[in-house]
Amino acid sequence: MNQLAKCENMVVKLGGLAMPINGFDLHKQERPPTSAALAEAIQPYILHCIERFGPTRCMFESNFPVDKTSCSYNVLWNSFKRITAEFSVDEKNFLFHDTAANFYSIKD
Repeated sequence: MNQLAKCENMVVKLGGLAMPINGFDLHKQERPPTSAALAEAIQPYILHCIERFGPTRCMFESNFPVDKTSCSYNVLWNSFKRITAEFSVDEKNFLFHDTAANFYSIKD
C-alpha cells in the first residue's frame, strides 16, 4: 500500500473485508456481528489505507451480496460510521461520497 500511495492517480475502495476469505470467521459466529464488533475487526485495515492515501483518495464501498454471508448491509455501513466517528465533516464527505463522485465523474 505504501508503494501504491505514491501514485497520485490511485484511489482505494475500502470494503470487502467482511468476506469469509479474509479470515475473520464472522460467518461462523452464533450471532451476526454488531457494527461495533465489525468496526473493531476491520478498523486497523481501514485506517492503514486512509493514513497512506488520505480521505481524498479513499472511498467506502460495500461488497454485497458477498459480504452478506458475514453481516448485514446496515451493520457494514454503520461500522464505517463508527470507524470515522472522530473524523472531520470534510473527511467523512470524501470517504462516503466525494471521492467516488469525483473518481466516477458523478454529478449531483
